Amino acid sequence: MVEAKKKILIIEDDVDVVDMLNAYFRIQGYEVVTFNWGEDGIRACQNARPDIVILDIHLPDIDGYEVARRLRSNRRTSDIPIVFLTEKRNRSERLQGLELGADDYISKPFDVQELLLRIRNALLRAEQDSLTNPVSGLPDGRLVDERILECMQKSSWSMLVVSLDRLDIFRESYGFVASDDVLRATSLMVHNTLKELGGPDDFLGHLGATDFVLITGPERVVRLNERVRSRLEQSLDYFYPIKDRDKAETRSKRLVIKAGILQSGDGNFTSLDDLKISLLRKKR
Repeated sequence: MVEAKKKILIIEDDVDVVDMLNAYFRIQGYEVVTFNWGEDGIRACQNARPDIVILDIHLPDIDGYEVARRLRSNRRTSDIPIVFLTEKRNRSERLQGLELGADDYISKPFDVQELLLRIRNALLRAEQDSLTNPVSGLPDGRLVDERILECMQKSSWSMLVVSLDRLDIFRESYGFVASDDVLRATSLMVHNTLKELGGPDDFLGHLGATDFVLITGPERVVRLNERVRSRLEQSLDYFYPIKDRDKAETRSKRLVIKAGILQSGDGNFTSLDDLKISLLRKKR
């Protein structure tokens, strides 16, 4: 399985430092995005969440402390690791950064290899902490992979994928808070349906940001699929303001529920990625 590149977002107004860090971290196998202004960096974090932020304190518009404060106060960005990069060395300023929730603090001039190790350590700590989805609270990442791999060892198994499509379009119209509320409500309805119809060993987690996977028994999967799809489709209109529910434009771009079933008899799956791809292809 090929691991996706970790994304580093650098907010720094020194062009020479930016160019050096950009080149160095790309060579190390990271995806790198850079911004010179704090406001631009905040917006970028909210629109496309990075894995870590390298943040200078001296910026042309707002200082790094304000950037960190606003990232930590926003639900979508509150857990992004932050490493402060600055010329300031005194104890009170270091404490100010750490009090804002910075994961580390390194002063200029710095050893780039030391910075790399600090970045790796911060990413490792974040990965160990990110076993649940921050919006739904459901298992995510490695926890889901482990359950799928465990399931693949059995002679008979069934999985149901349920997806909330076009949430990105909904978010553009109604904002992050509203889209998070939709995702949270969707996960709760799926969870309650599984509690009602599932077995004691059944499992629910995230296959993707808006994709859920239910691992259940072959004797229950069809009924679960029907009940989950029915409940969610009946609820979709209620996610929209009343004034928008009957608009042609809204309905043509409205949220869509897709679901599909994958079972052990559907093929020979040679890897975790192979199974995930096959499962997502089942969505209808």
